[in-house]
Amino acid sequence: MQNEKFSQIDHALNNAARRVLATSLSSLMQMPNRYRFIYEFDDLTVDCTRQPLDDDALACLFDLANACKLRQRIDQMFCGASINTTENRPVQHLESRRPEHQNTANYKKCADFAETVRSNANITAVVNLGTGGSDLGPKMVTAALAGYHDGPDCYFVGNICPTDLHDVLGKCTPQTTLFIIASKTFTTAETMANAAIAKNWLEQHGVDFGKAMVAVTAAGPRAREWGIDPQHIFTFAEGVGGRYSLWSPVGLAAMIAIGSDDFASMLAGGYAMDCHVQQAELQQNIGVIMGLLRVWHRSYLHRPAYGLIPYDQRLAQLPAWAQQLEMESNGKAVDRHGHGLQRPAGPLLWGAPGTNAQHSFFQWLHQSLDVIPIDVLVAMQPAAGLDQVASWDSHKALAINAVAQAEALALGTTNSDEPHKHFPGNRPSVLISWDKTTPYALGRLLALYEHITVISGFVWDVNSFDQWGVELGKQMANQLQSGVGVDAFSPAAQAFLHRLNKP
Repeated sequence: MQNEKFSQIDHALNNAARRVLATSLSSLMQMPNRYRFIYEFDDLTVDCTRQPLDDDALACLFDLANACKLRQRIDQMFCGASINTTENRPVQHLESRRPEHQNTANYKKCADFAETVRSNANITAVVNLGTGGSDLGPKMVTAALAGYHDGPDCYFVGNICPTDLHDVLGKCTPQTTLFIIASKTFTTAETMANAAIAKNWLEQHGVDFGKAMVAVTAAGPRAREWGIDPQHIFTFAEGVGGRYSLWSPVGLAAMIAIGSDDFASMLAGGYAMDCHVQQAELQQNIGVIMGLLRVWHRSYLHRPAYGLIPYDQRLAQLPAWAQQLEMESNGKAVDRHGHGLQRPAGPLLWGAPGTNAQHSFFQWLHQSLDVIPIDVLVAMQPAAGLDQVASWDSHKALAINAVAQAEALALGTTNSDEPHKHFPGNRPSVLISWDKTTPYALGRLLALYEHITVISGFVWDVNSFDQWGVELGKQMANQLQSGVGVDAFSPAAQAFLHRLNKP
């Protein structure tokens, strides 16, 4: 009966997809009461009026959500059930955003350390050594909140490429630099290779690395064995996945940059979104609506990619962070039970800040044969740290560009005389806006994108909290590095290795 129910919903959704695709966005946008597709939470506005969506299609998506027991799955996540089934553990990043977490000894240790570093005139630079979520998350937050950055200079090294760390060390003084080694297992190859180089650099300049390095990890004993002072080890739970970890001690570099009070404000924004997603009715739940739209585009409108365009240069790192979040979470071929998926899950997510993007890939968005949905993100006020009066005209032009692009993509324009100037339109977008990019507003936005990813994963029935696809390449790299079993690799790989080993 369950299969029959899903089959009926699937059939209805396919019919709805054919119907809305046969209707222009301009027509859909003129439908009575179209404003019902605008959703609000505090000052956050999510405008879905430019979506290939009508009441019947949305109703079918909610039928799918109910059939997938979406509300139950959301409740299980918040209640700490072991929903990461392949690793048999709960999802624990949400705990870092709860107000009571700030009263824990672990959080107070981080906050106290951050404030100690910020008040220490002998520390002028902080270098975060991590990769993946241990790099992308704190780097993105630090850049996004540049107007609140009043601590020491912060640098982020995520690549094992020697130029990455070399270029950063060239900006630092050994005696006044603090290194944060961020690795969940404290065995991450790229991170530990960079940590070894940094350790050697410190020792060459007569600096005690035990005092100049701290560890952020779920493997405290390994950090101690490596030589990190126990007072400089900040731990987090195994159930905090890297791409969801910026709220935990992984965000220590960002906390040092902006201060513990503003970091707490970011956590409060994330928690506010958590409460909304947990409590709001599905029909008014922004996380649910946008998660269902991901499924709608990927599975029923057959659009394999999704764009993220923040109209804020300080949010330039947001697409990279969201890319890992989405593609590492939902880029799966089997469901959580190990059965093959009938439809592809997880879009290719990419993007860049506007207005730069308008002068690069927007040509493709407007006139290629591919239709790629995008999110357009913009604050209604200039960023912190700017002269609000002097910067207003530029910011107003920025915001107008954001809405103009959303309108142009949707409506297009006909030019039969000059086909090169014909814009077909019917390119969907979601326009997301808020008053000002404060730490609170940023935390709310980031938590929203986490929930979009997880909710769409629930509907696709994939495990959005493991990443086995990351491991295979690492294992092969370790095998090639050691030289054990090299004969099992292709002749081309062996020839490459031979050339690499030449002096």
